[in-house]
Amino acid sequence: MARAVRGLSRGGRRGPGAGRARGAGVVALAALPIAFLGVLFAWPVVAILRLGVTDGEVSRALAQAQTWDLAAFTLGQAAASTAVAVLAGMPVAFLLARVRLRGAGWVRTFLLVPFVLPTVVVGLAFKALWPGGGVATIVLANAFFNVAVVARTVGGLWAHLDRRAEDAARSLGASPWQAFRTVTLPALAPALASSAAVVFLFCSTSFGVVLMLGGGRYRTLETEIYLRTVELLDLSGAAALSLVQLAAVVLALVVGGVARRRRERAAPLRAPVTTARRPAGREWWVVGAALTVVAGLLVPILALVVRSLSTRDGWGFDGYRALAGSGDGALSVTGWEAALNSLRTAFDATVLAMIVGVLAAVALVAAGRARGRAARLAGETLDAALMLPLGVSAVTVGFGYLVTLDALPGDLRTSPMLVPLAQALVVVPLVIRMVLPVLRSVDDRLRQAAATLGAAPVRVWWTVDVPLAARSLAAAAAFGYVVALGEFGATSFLARPEAPTLPVAINELISRPGELNTQLAYAACTLLMLVTAGVAAVIDRLRAPHVGEF
Repeated sequence: MARAVRGLSRGGRRGPGAGRARGAGVVALAALPIAFLGVLFAWPVVAILRLGVTDGEVSRALAQAQTWDLAAFTLGQAAASTAVAVLAGMPVAFLLARVRLRGAGWVRTFLLVPFVLPTVVVGLAFKALWPGGGVATIVLANAFFNVAVVARTVGGLWAHLDRRAEDAARSLGASPWQAFRTVTLPALAPALASSAAVVFLFCSTSFGVVLMLGGGRYRTLETEIYLRTVELLDLSGAAALSLVQLAAVVLALVVGGVARRRRERAAPLRAPVTTARRPAGREWWVVGAALTVVAGLLVPILALVVRSLSTRDGWGFDGYRALAGSGDGALSVTGWEAALNSLRTAFDATVLAMIVGVLAAVALVAAGRARGRAARLAGETLDAALMLPLGVSAVTVGFGYLVTLDALPGDLRTSPMLVPLAQALVVVPLVIRMVLPVLRSVDDRLRQAAATLGAAPVRVWWTVDVPLAARSLAAAAAFGYVVALGEFGATSFLARPEAPTLPVAINELISRPGELNTQLAYAACTLLMLVTAGVAAVIDRLRAPHVGEF
């Protein structure tokens, strides 16, 4: 590690030796993330996909109308959810970036709560509002998750835009809408495209929401892969559908990556150049729309709390009292034991994800600063590859573990570390997206100055990079922890019956008959929601302003 950091710290030397040292440092730092991605993602996924290829199932699946119906519904509901999230997120982005209003800081913090809520919690919240489910409910639930992505990503860039350009257009006779459309909107296009691509990716791979609200009538590629793998044991058919899903995911990642690079170049780390001010005139309509969206996001959360206190005999705390029991025999452990299992596995997953994610971010920064085109291309390829776990079916990855990991020493298939490894695979891309923009914003001249004053390479990194990125590192750790805490897709497939996590326990409870089981599930959801809300508040206080994503 010291040699790798030494190679990255010699920014002031321009000879061939310095270039080779920098290249060696990049390779050394990238070794662990590449190994992590290869063993825990590429190997299991390729092993499962080969089933579909070798059995000839891909051609048969592509020839079936059902496959294209599933793909059409998956992409259609994802596109509709993305459109709703963008339309709802834009006025909130304006509120965060341009408006000085009492309570705006709390709005920013609250927006993060829906994004980090576990999918089973959101599914139950919307089920409490609309018990019948349906397409509209699925679209609204997915949009509920992702309004924060649009509002915070677009708002972060919007705060950096110079307001004088828009004022100049107004002085030349343009209406407020014309000034926004011709001046502000083109400047926001990179952030808007990036956030829309990320939202589309999340919605197209949505699992828990569709599983709970689809009611068996509506299935996406993700839920169909789960059905064929777990219930029908049709591994070849599931592998074929995974290939179709992977193609859509790669396209979304390419679009998002291009837009993200444009945004990072457009908005380097600095204080916002505009000062928020009180809205005037028609701006109040936009503020009103933003506050309406925020109030709408609060409705499912309140519905969940109300449902957790509602019993056949009126109001009561039966579900919360049942957390100390086993849910009327539905679970092999108590609700509190399931919660402790979640806390332990989330901690292990976060530690692993932070190690891999920070090393990957440092390597990507070094590759981006390298002079050679090959090094920059390798960095961009690694960046895209590390995002793939967000878009590949968690069921595919989970079953791939059971197929392949027996070849490793110790047989990880029976290890309690299997669930944290799967959760870390999901958390690593999010850690990178939060840390990478901050590390890229650090002026390399600061490192050179510290080295000139005699600081050793490791001390340069410790005294320059770490203090500047400390808040984002802490926020990334907290964010990763809460995401791992609520991870449901892979965990539902890998968790052992005697050690379920809380989201897995909630799903099991809601699928079993009995009023007490239902009450316990809603009480557990409320508890999980309160924990994630608390962590979301910590994240927002720790993060550097207007930096990173989500």
